[in-house]
Amino acid sequence: MAVASWLERGGADGFCVATFDEGRLLRLAGIERPILILYPIPADLAPDAANLRLAVTVADETLFERTCAAIESTRTALPPVPPLELHLEVETGLGRGGIAVAEVTRVADRIRSLPGVVLGGVWSHLAAPSDRPLSAAASARFDAATAQIAALGGVMPARHLAATGAILVGTVPLHERVRLGLGLYGLTPDRLELDGAWRAVGEALAPVMSIHARPVRVLELPAGHGVSYGPSFVTERPSRIATLPLGYGDGWPRILSGRSWALVRGRRVPLVGTVAMDALMADVTDVPGPPVTVDDEFVLLGRQAGPDAGSAAAEIAVADLALARTTISWEVVAQMAQRMTRVYHAAAVPVGVRTLTEEIHLWSPASSSGTGISATWRSTRS
Repeated sequence: MAVASWLERGGADGFCVATFDEGRLLRLAGIERPILILYPIPADLAPDAANLRLAVTVADETLFERTCAAIESTRTALPPVPPLELHLEVETGLGRGGIAVAEVTRVADRIRSLPGVVLGGVWSHLAAPSDRPLSAAASARFDAATAQIAALGGVMPARHLAATGAILVGTVPLHERVRLGLGLYGLTPDRLELDGAWRAVGEALAPVMSIHARPVRVLELPAGHGVSYGPSFVTERPSRIATLPLGYGDGWPRILSGRSWALVRGRRVPLVGTVAMDALMADVTDVPGPPVTVDDEFVLLGRQAGPDAGSAAAEIAVADLALARTTISWEVVAQMAQRMTRVYHAAAVPVGVRTLTEEIHLWSPASSSGTGISATWRSTRS
C-alpha cells in the first residue's frame, strides 16, 4: 500500500491487482487512481466492486453473464450503484484466460448494450515476450480483436498488452497503457536479452527490495553437533552458528536448505541445516575479525559493504535465489509473507514501516513527491 501511494503521487495512471481483496485494500488505503482486477471475481462481489470503483476483467462468458446479472439486481438500489467498469481480456495464445477472438464482437456488443456496465479496456498477456515471432502472432490476434471493437463504434477503450518484458524488448506496441510488473522491483525478467537503447534502460534499473535480520542466538557448537531438523547438517569442526529469526513461514522456502547464503560484514556465509518455519542458521566460523554476535546485521537479499572504508559491496541478487530454488525471480519477490516487516526508504532515509498489525507513515506527503522508494524487509522476532 505504501508503494502504491508513492506511485500514485509520482503520476502512475492506475494499478492492476489479482484479487478483489487487494483492490479493496488499496481503496481503503486512500488510493484514488483506477484499479483493475486482472482475474474475474465472484459475481456477488460485482456491486461492491462498482461501489469501490474497481474495474473487473471479463475472461469467461459464463462468469460475465453472472456478473451482469448481479449488477442488474442492484438497479433499484438506494443509493444507486455506479456503473461497473469491465476490461475485456482476449485470448491471444497464452491459454490461461480470455475471450476467443472470434467471440470478441459479440461479447463487446453485449457489454455496450447492458445498463450498469461500461467497457473501459481491452487487454491480453504474452506467453513469451522475448520471442518475437510468438509475440507478433499474439499482437496480430490482439489487433484483430480491438478492430472488432472499433467497428462497433463509440469510444475505443484503452488497450494494454505489454508488461515489463515486452516494454524492454519492444516486441509489441505499447498502446495506451502498459503493465509494469517485475520492473517495479527494479528487476529485468530472467534471461531477457536487451538491445540498443533499451539495454541502458534495463541496466539503469536498481533492485528496491532487500531482506535484513539480526541473530537471536550465536553459539559455538562442537564438532559432530547437529544443526536443525534431521539433522541435515552436522558440524565437522568447532563451529560458530548464528540463528536468524525467519524461515519458510516468512517466504524463505525449505528448498533453500543447504543451498543458499547470507551476507555479514560484507562476506558471504553459508546457511546450514534445514530451513525451519521461523529460523535459519548461518555458519559464521570463518568471518574475519571479532566473533559475530547478535548485534551483527545479516543480509539475505541485497547488498552489504564490508567493515573497512571503501570496501566493495557483496550482493545476493534475486536471480541468485531464483537459480538456487530452480524457479523464477517473480516467485521469489512475490512469496515474502505478510508478517515480514517492511521498512520503506526514500533517498536512504526510512519513510514508512508496515508490520503485520499496522502501517506507520513517517514521511511528509507534501515534501516527498517524485522521490523514489525502496523497501527493506526485516525480521522483528529478535
